[in-house]
Amino acid sequence: MLALPVLVRATPLTSARTTTRRLASISRHLSTTPTIMAPISKEADYLVIGGGSGGLASARAASAKFGTKTMVVESKRLGGTCVNVGCVPKKVTYNAAFIAETIHQAKDYGFRVQETAPFDWTTFKHKRDAYVKRLNGIYERNLVNDKVEYVRGWARLVSKNEVEVTTDDGEKSIVRAKKILLAVGGNPTAGPANIPGHEHGIDSDGFFDIETLPKKVALVGAGYIAVEFAGMFNALGVETHLFIRHEHFLRSFDPMIQEAVTNEYERLGVILHKNSSQSRVEKDAQTGKLSIHYKDAGGEGVLGDVDHLIWAIGRTAATQNIGLEEAGVKLGSKGHVIVDEYQNTSVDNIYSLGDATGPVDLTPVAIAAGRRLAARLFGPPEFKALKLDYGNIPSVVFSHPEVGSIGLSEPQAVEKYGRDNLKIYKTAFTAMYYAMMEPDQKGPTSYKLICAGPDEKVVGLHILGLGSGEMLQGFGVAIKMGATKADFDSCVAIHPTSAEELVTLK
Repeated sequence: MLALPVLVRATPLTSARTTTRRLASISRHLSTTPTIMAPISKEADYLVIGGGSGGLASARAASAKFGTKTMVVESKRLGGTCVNVGCVPKKVTYNAAFIAETIHQAKDYGFRVQETAPFDWTTFKHKRDAYVKRLNGIYERNLVNDKVEYVRGWARLVSKNEVEVTTDDGEKSIVRAKKILLAVGGNPTAGPANIPGHEHGIDSDGFFDIETLPKKVALVGAGYIAVEFAGMFNALGVETHLFIRHEHFLRSFDPMIQEAVTNEYERLGVILHKNSSQSRVEKDAQTGKLSIHYKDAGGEGVLGDVDHLIWAIGRTAATQNIGLEEAGVKLGSKGHVIVDEYQNTSVDNIYSLGDATGPVDLTPVAIAAGRRLAARLFGPPEFKALKLDYGNIPSVVFSHPEVGSIGLSEPQAVEKYGRDNLKIYKTAFTAMYYAMMEPDQKGPTSYKLICAGPDEKVVGLHILGLGSGEMLQGFGVAIKMGATKADFDSCVAIHPTSAEELVTLK
């Protein structure tokens, strides 16, 4: 109950002294009795928990296109992982690394480029931060323009239709919503707790907090993040060590890509520790430098004088401590929200998408799923069957060189169709860009087309080399439409390009 002041009025039967004593007693009561504030109640048709790419896309579509009363709750900066500590600042850093490589290659084209000073990481880092901050502002203005209410705070389910929201200043409110979307994303997986000193390392988010260009770094991991960061550091002149558990990295990709990019990283100077594991990490109290004790294919060793150790060993769905279990939302063994093909969870009118659900941790996937969900929930009847098709989703790794992939890898295709029902087209060549360079400076280019059945439908395309990221988008459309090898062959080549090799494969 909310404690209310009591008014005392002096009367002929009440002396002034008595009135004073009563007022003092009331004052003491108010100062010692806790005031219990009743939660402020709000209502929404659609409450989105999470202000990342998927959540924002769904919220804006629901409000702007279908007139739904929509609210977004986010405890951190708008834009989620992609904008703040993912795709966007990563690609900006990749661009810097690409420029560094181009400067070094310029002499082969007759340029005499002299660097008057080393790369200024600190200035670059602050400009990158400012760019991200501008994007945060754009995202917030977009919500205003689309009439989406934005609450900066922490959301926790208390029932299938109610969410407790705690703002940054501690104010609590209960939001009652007809439909709730869980778009909470994920967080970098912390360093293994069984490795003493693991806390001296940083996670992939911490990469974007590094203020000065390090001299020596170590990364642990074999996926997108570890490989991309290692390539960037190396191109910018940092002594880069990459610890992987097997012989190759990017092990979810086609074997051609695994082998070619692993070999290229070794050629470029990235120091790979294959078949490795770490036993402990030590930090020098005076210098702050790290020593990493490890075992790899060459035996046991210690890597000292390391400025930064980055754990890039995966991501974990951010589904803890938000009331999912209490509300009855079922989670998988790895903490992902279990959903069906329409983003339905185990609880009616609660939905989930993006990295919180786990099938494909890519920003455009979350955006596409979010928009389709909004249309299905709030759009006209013809949208009721809308859902995202998770097949043939193109993906790119901004490694050195770039990698692009869509569809099945060769082992996956063999498992699905059988070796006898497949025809594999491959090529490896030197891109014209490298024609002016010495043999030891020429980067690889390799393409593979996997075709199935008598009509040779393209079921997998894998490319590595300059421009693969931009190239894949167009070919992705063709494969999504069901293109065959004959369709590829019927397209007149654009010469001279690397891409023409894909429509002239024999």
